[in-house]
Formats: sequence, C-alpha cells, structure tokens
Amino acid sequence: MTSDHPKDQQIAVARLAASWLLWYPDDLLLSRLDDIAEVAGDLPDRLAAPLRTFLEYLENTPVREVQAHYVATFDMKRKACPYLTYWTDGDTRNRGRAILRFKQAYLESGFDAGDVELADHLAMVLEFAAVGDRLTGDALLAEHSVPIHLLRDALAKLGSDYVHVLDAIVVTLPAITPDIEARMAQLAASGPPAETVGLEPFGVSVTIESIGARR
Repeated sequence: MTSDHPKDQQIAVARLAASWLLWYPDDLLLSRLDDIAEVAGDLPDRLAAPLRTFLEYLENTPVREVQAHYVATFDMKRKACPYLTYWTDGDTRNRGRAILRFKQAYLESGFDAGDVELADHLAMVLEFAAVGDRLTGDALLAEHSVPIHLLRDALAKLGSDYVHVLDAIVVTLPAITPDIEARMAQLAASGPPAETVGLEPFGVSVTIESIGARR
C-alpha cells in the first residue's frame, strides 16, 4: 500500500485519469479503462478509492445507459456544468474573454489544446495540469476550486456516480502557495491572445505512462 499523501507524479496520473473519465463515454474511453484501473492501483487510497468505485460503475452498467446519464447530467443540467467559466461568468459576454484566457495560458506553455472542446472544460484543464505546465495548471485549478467543489456537490445531490470522479479531483486541488498565487495574478492580468488559429486536437501519444517523461 502506498502512502496516503499523493506525490506530484501521482497527482498528475490521477488528474489525467479523471480527465479521461470526464469525457463522453465512447469507445475510446472504454479502451482505456484497463489502463486507468491498473494505474489507480498504485495511487494512494484517497485517490484510488473513488476512481475504482467509478470504474466499477462503468463496468457494471450498460454503455448506452452510461451515455444517456452523461448527457442528462452534464449537457442538460446547469448545476452540473463542467465548463468552469460558466460558474464564474455565466452566459455573458465576459465568459468568452475568460475562455480565451484559458487558451492563452495553454499557448504560452506550448500546450496544444485542440478544438475538440472549449478550453475551460474541467477535463481539458486537468489534462493540461497533468501533461502540460504544472504550475499554470495548478493556478487555473486553484482559481476555480470553488466551481469544482460546487460541481462535486451538485453531482452528489443528483445521485450521479460521476461524483466519485470529482472526489478524486478534489484531492488533487493545490494549496495556495506563493508561486501559485503569483501565477494566478499573472493569468488574471494577461489579455486574450491576438489570434487563436493553428490549434489541433490532442495527439493520441498522450498517455498515463508518458507523464513521467514529460515532467
């Protein structure tokens, strides 16, 4: 049994696993479940237990039922919105600028966020924090820790099994250090990028095993 205090690499692995589990449950996700289960076994119990519980839900529930639940939860209910700027800016003009700030943070770190999803989707932020720039990822997560906790509580009230994924994510949320606080201030002061062309989807080479080589 590993220590219950997650190390940096364990946090990165848990974040990437949670990121994948927050995407729509399609064939690609199903093909990754064995890998996620394997690495979850090497994580501290505070991270491993909720991930294992959610994996059991996926294993024991027909995929069409999981897909219907995903759509009914994340696409149809405002209180379970996975887009972090929705919680802070709502459906206002300010939200577009806030999303661009996420894109700018990714671009400055040399991270190819792609265009398959909006940059403020929690799964996207987690993947960036796992395999992109750790400090910037921590700053974005710390800045939006309240929306993440609110999403977790909303899923609990809805009785959604996705609450277990959020339970694991909450464990990885960073404490506010001077470095993170300074990066948060830099992000808050930066404007949106002049242009946002040339982005491609995530490459298939991003894997749990690659985290160690990237950090």
